[in-house]
Amino acid sequence: MTGEHWTSIYEQKRTTEVSWFQPQPTLSLELLTAANAGADDAILDVGAGASVLVDHLLERGFRDVSVLDISAPALHVAQQRLGKNASKVAWIVADLLTWKPERRYKIWHDRAVFHFLTTAEDRARYLDILRAALDPDGYVIIATFAADGPTSCSGLPVARYSPQQLAEQFPRFTVVRAQREDHRTPGEVIQPFTWLLLAAPTD
Repeated sequence: MTGEHWTSIYEQKRTTEVSWFQPQPTLSLELLTAANAGADDAILDVGAGASVLVDHLLERGFRDVSVLDISAPALHVAQQRLGKNASKVAWIVADLLTWKPERRYKIWHDRAVFHFLTTAEDRARYLDILRAALDPDGYVIIATFAADGPTSCSGLPVARYSPQQLAEQFPRFTVVRAQREDHRTPGEVIQPFTWLLLAAPTD
């Protein structure tokens, strides 16, 4: 994955036309509630692009929100949409797999980054960075294509996971909740997703 690839996607389509667009990030917000996230808890949304989740977090009073994406233009779309509220967010332009976290977060949110990691090496690197960034008592909210989901997205191959298969990628984490979502794309295509809420290892 490169910044140029994702920037070209955003240049070709409006934000509301990309297949992953959600006008309401319902499950993300439900799982944040299930994780008992408080207004002062640090939340990191990785691979966020121009997602509207950040808007909803600010509306709900969360005060420590960070958004990471490899594409600066994608983040700029979100910043423009938020207007003056953009200053309340920490914006991080970085390739997640080479990023070095400078702090820890209570919530790690990833909707549809992990399934682009199709090699064991990339998945291991992801886990190393996650462990470095997550509070010892933190939570992971993660969504990937389900086992019967698409085999590619935006011109790239993806990995697909059942809840058990996805949980196995996060050894020693505890599954708090698992859920399936049938995401309806702007093009009226149904894409099945697997969602997990994971608690950090206790030892």
